[in-house]
Amino acid sequence: MAKIVFFDVEDYEKEFLNKHNDGNFFFVENPLNDMTKISQEIAEAEIISVFATSRVTKRILSKFPNLKLIALRSVGFNHVDLDYCNEHNIAVETSPNYGNKSVAEFAFALMLGVCRKIFPAENDYKNMVINPNNLVGSELGGKTVGVVGVGAIGAAFVRLAYGFDMNILGYDLRPDEELIKKYGIKYVDFDTILRESDFISLHAPLMKSNFHLFDDEAFSKMKKTAVLVNTARGELIDSEALFNALTSEKIAGAGLDVLENESTINDLDLVIGINRLSNDELKNTIINSRLFQLPNVIVTPHIAYNTYEAINRILSTTISNIRAFEEGRIQNKVN
Repeated sequence: MAKIVFFDVEDYEKEFLNKHNDGNFFFVENPLNDMTKISQEIAEAEIISVFATSRVTKRILSKFPNLKLIALRSVGFNHVDLDYCNEHNIAVETSPNYGNKSVAEFAFALMLGVCRKIFPAENDYKNMVINPNNLVGSELGGKTVGVVGVGAIGAAFVRLAYGFDMNILGYDLRPDEELIKKYGIKYVDFDTILRESDFISLHAPLMKSNFHLFDDEAFSKMKKTAVLVNTARGELIDSEALFNALTSEKIAGAGLDVLENESTINDLDLVIGINRLSNDELKNTIINSRLFQLPNVIVTPHIAYNTYEAINRILSTTISNIRAFEEGRIQNKVN
């Protein structure tokens, strides 16, 4: 029976996983990264499961000589050294489609939060400051929203936007005919998204081709009244360019559930080992701290996926991936 180690596991996840435990599951509460202490018992694992907060590098993978499968409890896989996995015949499986509704709904919450100034209003009222003139917002109905990445999550966002009576523009390599027919989405090029959108919501995976997709040039083409929402990956946006665009009023606001180099904020081994950070990582950490202070920005700690329903779907898919692998089948393979 293969030894399976789950990293970064919460108590409520253990309760779910133990229903499928044949006695070969081992749980580690902390994420897996270069600072993790790997005991002999854990090093013998043939299968490991990690969340997006882990950083599965070549250095850490070399400590698992028997490893055959990495079962990701996430859609993204940019936190895993796929080159090393390919070289050592380690399969990597992802957990797709678990948070389509959860992430789409959260993106809408961020969009509403920014455009209706919900959090400044709450803070003012709690401090007994009542000045509605400073809290004038804008409606979503009749406005144009650009959806960058119209996959499963983007499609769920499109359905919500349709319900809010918004004009919907989409930017994706593969137009979805059903979305065109049912929800009136119009697929356009990236520049059109920038020029015409009152709101832009990002739902694209991070790839080399779209790293810093939103840079100084992109922000210069957007409406000054535009709001940018990102629940995808922080590296889709150049942090410095975003900060400059917000403070110089090139755009009106942003709702961010992800940040560039966000791990430097909450990853203890990076906080302690700050000398391990590159100059770019240090710069982005400072910029992130400044973004927190801007009144026209909402920042949340990468929790768009975080609903009971989505977590149960993640765990169900992870168990299914592992069982299939044990039977000689690979499903939801990344590499």
